[in-house]
Amino acid sequence: MSSLDPPTYLASLQNNIRQRPIPWDGAVRAGSLTDDQLAKIRAVDKAKKDARKQTVEADLAGYRALFPNVLESAAKRQDVVQYVLVLLNDLLNTIPALSKAILQNGNPYQKFLPLLAHSTSSEDTIPLLTSTVLVSLMAGSRDESDATVDKALPMIFSYLASLTKNTDAGLQDIGVQQYSSLMYGRVLRQQFWAQRSETVAPLIDILRAAAGVGNGNASATLWSGTTSTARSGLDGSLGGGVGLQLLYHVLLVMWQLSFEAEDVSDDLNEEYDIVLLYTQLLRLSPKEKTTRLLVSTLYNLLSANQTALLPTAVLARLPALLETLGTRQLTDPDLQDDLSKLREMLEEYTKTKTTFDEYVAEMNSGHLRWSPPHRSTVFWAENARKILEHENGELVRKLAEIMKKTWGNDKAVLAIACNDVGNLVREVPEKRYQLEKLGLKTRIMELMGEADENVRWESLQALGGWLKYSFDSK
Repeated sequence: MSSLDPPTYLASLQNNIRQRPIPWDGAVRAGSLTDDQLAKIRAVDKAKKDARKQTVEADLAGYRALFPNVLESAAKRQDVVQYVLVLLNDLLNTIPALSKAILQNGNPYQKFLPLLAHSTSSEDTIPLLTSTVLVSLMAGSRDESDATVDKALPMIFSYLASLTKNTDAGLQDIGVQQYSSLMYGRVLRQQFWAQRSETVAPLIDILRAAAGVGNGNASATLWSGTTSTARSGLDGSLGGGVGLQLLYHVLLVMWQLSFEAEDVSDDLNEEYDIVLLYTQLLRLSPKEKTTRLLVSTLYNLLSANQTALLPTAVLARLPALLETLGTRQLTDPDLQDDLSKLREMLEEYTKTKTTFDEYVAEMNSGHLRWSPPHRSTVFWAENARKILEHENGELVRKLAEIMKKTWGNDKAVLAIACNDVGNLVREVPEKRYQLEKLGLKTRIMELMGEADENVRWESLQALGGWLKYSFDSK
């Protein structure tokens, strides 16, 4: 995956600060920095790249101490702090030895981390410039020391999370790109996941918006297929006004996270319906580069956790979607390879699965849709008793849990559940007391008063079966 260009807003901010004249001599007179520190700044300030590199590498110890010391002594001079942060970031991006030298300080982050909380004003750019420096410092050296992972990283992730929750798409993009720069090592990805309520959740919100799904009941909307988006138009954005660049960068971070699939895939799907969400995004994917990230992430997640995730992928109709995708003229060899491997994996899985397995997977997903088993008299004749007895009645308990919910956004779930209860009573009438104990008969009677006519009809049909066998048994 290619390296990312710096976000426009950040690049523009840094350029403005570089060009701003600083009254250095006045700053020295005021005690904000010493003559020696000013000499070091001037030696690299306007110098060409090669000359800068030579100067810094010849005095690594001096430059290592320079920046933390000036940030402390000039703390009250916002112009100096901003300038020094931009200069340091420029040096870190071109002189890897400086990153390593700064990290050899006893407590390398001590003077930087407080600046992340410099103020909560959106006008104050010091926290943003500081996070940029810290990301360059860590990523430039690919550091995984305790000082980085245990002390600095949680604070940086929390700050970047505040950017990704911002209503300004430019700031969101900066936060997401800086996340991406920090996903270079396993322990960093694990820390990112450990803070997922801060880090991952806002990214999922962005992806849901792109898929045309509100956060009220995202799962119900995705399963029912009533999303409200279309492919990108002339404005280069998807649902919820999510720009293609931001979408790409969020998908990139999630792809990087998927390298920890063995540890994260189960919870990622449990908490965020990731397989279903990614299948919907794949349907809408406007560019080959976004399709590549979606397919690759799905492959990483599914291959690491086939037992739990492949049934969900089949229910989400991913195999049919991949078939369609395979007919397109794709130019990216990595995408072709991942697509082929993903299709093979799903084909192998579906070959060995029965209709009963499909039904179990659907019930375990917690969301019902009108898939073929529900309307098949053959299915119920062959499997009703098996459903009642499966794992000591676990499937019927799941059905009762599903029916307890109101399903405000997807009343079809209640209609399907009533249909299933009716079929169970019809095929195995002697077991209807097992269903009554779980409160299913009472719930069916309640649902006869539902506003949705399909729910009323299915509940009436189900109750009819109950009454028939009640009279027959007298």
